[in-house]
Amino acid sequence: MSTSPTVDRAFEAALYDTTDAALDTGASLLASDPAADAALARRGEEFVAAAWRRGWQPADVVRIVRRELDDVHVRLVSALIRAQAAQDGPRGRRWRAQLDALTTEAPSPADRFSHATAVLELYRLLLRLPALEPLEEDPAPGARPESRTLARIRALLAKAEATGFPEEAEALSAKAQELMARHSVDEALLAARAPAPQTPGACRIGVEPPYEQAKAVLLDAVATANHCRAVWNEALGFSTVVGFESDLEAVELLHTSLLVQATAAMTKAEAAQRAGGRKRTKSFRQSFLAAYAHRIGTRLREAAGTQVTDDLLPVLASREVAVAGRLERMFPQTATTRLRGVRDAAGWAEGAQAADRARVRARPRLD
Repeated sequence: MSTSPTVDRAFEAALYDTTDAALDTGASLLASDPAADAALARRGEEFVAAAWRRGWQPADVVRIVRRELDDVHVRLVSALIRAQAAQDGPRGRRWRAQLDALTTEAPSPADRFSHATAVLELYRLLLRLPALEPLEEDPAPGARPESRTLARIRALLAKAEATGFPEEAEALSAKAQELMARHSVDEALLAARAPAPQTPGACRIGVEPPYEQAKAVLLDAVATANHCRAVWNEALGFSTVVGFESDLEAVELLHTSLLVQATAAMTKAEAAQRAGGRKRTKSFRQSFLAAYAHRIGTRLREAAGTQVTDDLLPVLASREVAVAGRLERMFPQTATTRLRGVRDAAGWAEGAQAADRARVRARPRLD
């Protein structure tokens, strides 16, 4: 590995010291030596590779950079991730999708000192990323493409999010959940009959502020209804969802759609409250989303109870045992948390009503 004395001195000055003065010293060294730019970029790629070894994935790194720093740092880290990917080994489908989602927008032109400062701020963050639970994924190039059923579900939910008519959104969401339930059971039966059934996997889903507690509860409700388990990492802003691949895909789709619909319903309800002369607050929104998540969970559990015939119980039970085992290996210690800030009665009532409008319908029984 080739190094640069300038980069070494800048890192020694700035990366292990959190003060602005140290950052200015390191940035000044880098700004004065254009010949060090290539070595500086290579060191950034090494920091990215180290993050992968500590269990991080591209979307995780971009999420934490966006949360802790600014847009220029997001563009910088996206460029580093793309550059490092050329040197990386085979990865799975989710990893490739995360690479495809990276912004291709180049960092805004800036003077050398400002650019060096941003780079060092980013490297400081990458250097202190903690280890995460590894998410193993099949790296085979021939990993299965998205099924036609999931493509239909994705299209239905997109329409539900886009329509301005609540009744239409309700019908589209109900049809999507019906297809998800059928798809989950069909996948379970296929796996049980296969000579080498698949094993549970895991993915991370961002749970962004504000009102992240209520959003995490909503994700947990969707995960549980779709035969998965979710563990929320409040400090890093994501939940890890454990389950079989087809169920993980369904959870990602349904959670995203319900969150979009909940936000739209909350905005409409809050506007109606203001029109009636009542000032709405953060407590209203927190209570709305908490009630929405609670009620959605109840409705999904009710729907899930109608999905399974007696002959399917052993198949699904064995998969639940496998999911629970994977969860225990990944997270041997977990703790529950109490939802805070839920004290607005109007917000709770409005959120529960919105969840009722987003009701799901049981699928026909399989013969």
